Amino acid sequence: QVQLVESGGGWAQPGGSLRLSCAAPGISFTEDSMSWVRQRPGKEIEWVSGIYSDGTGPFYSDAVRGRFVLSRDIGRSTLTLQMNSLRSEDTALYICAKVRPGGPLYEFDTRGQGTLVIVSS
Repeated sequence: QVQLVESGGGWAQPGGSLRLSCAAPGISFTEDSMSWVRQRPGKEIEWVSGIYSDGTGPFYSDAVRGRFVLSRDIGRSTLTLQMNSLRSEDTALYICAKVRPGGPLYEFDTRGQGTLVIVSS
């Protein structure tokens, strides 16, 4: 059974940084595309960033482009999201997700439970 386990969330001040990790044992990053999505308070889930299994990408939403950096470690099956220049509107539950085979990066079939990020002064 595929499991995705996120870590690294917490509190940060505006302008600060956090680094999120997703452990994905049992997933081959060369076969499965991966994404980070988030759910802000009172909002629906929104796609944040993703990378295709062939390495194309990473791609970012307009809201985070230039501030967030996604990377993957194929050997360790770990997906990382470096978040810089954080803003209060980045406060959300950040969720690691496996993209639906053949689908776009914003469609996923497996997700973790998420890690909470709070940006506040």
